[in-house]
Amino acid sequence: MTMKLPYYPGCTLKTNAKNFETSTLEVAKVLDIELIELPRWNCCGVVSSIVTDNLMEHLAPIRNLIRVQEMNEQGMVEKENRLITLCSMCFNTLKGSNLRVKENPDELETINDFMDREKDYKGEVEVVHFLEILRDIGFEKIKESVKKDISSLTIAPYYGCMLLRPKNIAIDSTEDPQIESDLLEALGVKSVENPYRKMCCGAHQTVQDKDAVARNTYTIITGARKAGADAIITSCPLCAFNLDNRQKLVKEVQPEFENMPVLYFTQVMALAFGIDEEYMGFDQNYIDPRPLLKKKKI
Repeated sequence: MTMKLPYYPGCTLKTNAKNFETSTLEVAKVLDIELIELPRWNCCGVVSSIVTDNLMEHLAPIRNLIRVQEMNEQGMVEKENRLITLCSMCFNTLKGSNLRVKENPDELETINDFMDREKDYKGEVEVVHFLEILRDIGFEKIKESVKKDISSLTIAPYYGCMLLRPKNIAIDSTEDPQIESDLLEALGVKSVENPYRKMCCGAHQTVQDKDAVARNTYTIITGARKAGADAIITSCPLCAFNLDNRQKLVKEVQPEFENMPVLYFTQVMALAFGIDEEYMGFDQNYIDPRPLLKKKKI
């Protein structure tokens, strides 16, 4: 039976990270999941405000959660109050605002009063990352869906900040996360531990201080290389940009630096599931992974 889940794509998956979305939607089909995009969704707000007296920053996330309520009321999903996200930043922002208003009924009332043209948010939606759904399904079931041998690949998981911080939002252990490693192993890939898998990629510093981001990129990718990795996986479009595109700048500063493909975890899943390459979107990766796959005879 197909599981129908409300799905929030966010802005970047419709622009610079289309390969993340296309690969995910195909992977979901294999696992009998239908991700139903929220109607009339808006930007999540990018970063959830932690200032105690700034409720305005939480309007955008809460408005998206109201869309989930409406989907339930209209029968688009059957009593499904989970909202599935892919982008790590969207996940962190939506979940952070959601937890805040659940824990502060007075603030929720203020937000509902302000958005007088919207239905009141009841505080019943749960924000969930797609990786958590995969864990709930069970990595054994995922293993059963593997059709292509990709065991010659060695990949280093990369979490960054938004999946693991703060602790009440984290999808896994903040100290020793294993969810991406468990997924890779279910896909038949060798997973190696990069000591910098939780290090910040530089985030929005990529706009004003590219050199700082290049230094972080160098550290993270070099760490993965020393651990024996052929590639890195992530679930954050901003991390993907900084670790992938900024390799050009790293190479200019560190001529001995070796480029490394940076993939979304769903691209690796699509590869293992034998999904048509057009849905993987490898041509959209800055460091093209196809030469590596050819070298590994995949």
